Amino acid sequence: MNQKPHLLVVEDEPKVALFIKKGLETQSYTVTVAADGREGKRLIGSERFNLAILDVNLPFVSGLELAQYIRTKNATLPILMLTALDTTTDKLMGFEAGADDYLAKPFDFLELLARVKSLLRRTALPEETEPVLRLSDLELDMRAKVARRAGRTIDLTAREFALLEYLLRNAGRVVSRVDIAEQVWDIGFDTGTNVIDVYVNYLRNKIDKDFPNKLIQTVVGMGYVLKEKN
Repeated sequence: MNQKPHLLVVEDEPKVALFIKKGLETQSYTVTVAADGREGKRLIGSERFNLAILDVNLPFVSGLELAQYIRTKNATLPILMLTALDTTTDKLMGFEAGADDYLAKPFDFLELLARVKSLLRRTALPEETEPVLRLSDLELDMRAKVARRAGRTIDLTAREFALLEYLLRNAGRVVSRVDIAEQVWDIGFDTGTNVIDVYVNYLRNKIDKDFPNKLIQTVVGMGYVLKEKN
């Protein structure tokens, strides 16, 4: 018999926490609630979870700090951030802290449920058998989670690593911002945000800036493609 997915909800507004807990429990999830970041941190250290839902503004330890702490303990635990703030800067801060998805308050429960299911489904997928992805002198070691260019190790955040993996798996094919948003962030593309462009530029600065052969190329009006220049 399969065990129910165990979800951690860290939310300091009692009504919102109860709303999320009751709704998710009707969908056969086991839900543990923490009312502040300090309690969330304790629970992460003592229990096993399949997904964490974190409010950004929490007492004692913020949601961003908690996400960073989770990433030091578990690089793959899906993290969904909840916040009343919905600017590009806020989203970037959340993703940079280690979040996998981002949902602005107020939200519809069905939207929250769709995000939860998507994140759990993604982590349940079997690992790719290909241990190293390569293009030219760029390689991505999927087992060691390390990127190298011309033998030089490149320090990437978890989000940058995921973006580079997607580009490498689609090398030579133009991928749109919609493709990247759905496949790397598991979110629908918001035309009012430039999060995707910002992260592509982060990646460019790390894997292309110091090398004569530029691999990440912009296709105006269409998106991006990873390939060697002709």
